[in-house]
Amino acid sequence: MLSPAVGNWYRDIETGALFEVVALDDAARTVETQFLDGEVTEYDLEVWRMLQLQKAAAPEDWRTPFELDDEDSQDPDQPYHPEEWSSPVSTIEPDTMLGVEDS
Repeated sequence: MLSPAVGNWYRDIETGALFEVVALDDAARTVETQFLDGEVTEYDLEVWRMLQLQKAAAPEDWRTPFELDDEDSQDPDQPYHPEEWSSPVSTIEPDTMLGVEDS
């Protein structure tokens, strides 16, 4: 039996399913996992102990089902600085603006 650890990847030997442990709830005695296709499930700790698991390496393309790219890994709390601040396109004003009406 393998102990669950958040961030570790496991393969179910019976089904071949690959998943990551994303949360542990000690009070409820549950293990929350997320499969490669994005499905999230929760196991009772007793059920977890009955699973035939082996540790697995995180797949290279684990972000694919979530449609994530390198931009998604940027810290949203950090300011974004475009490469070109003086682009002529940035000075064009739209003909209409949503939520603003002319009198």
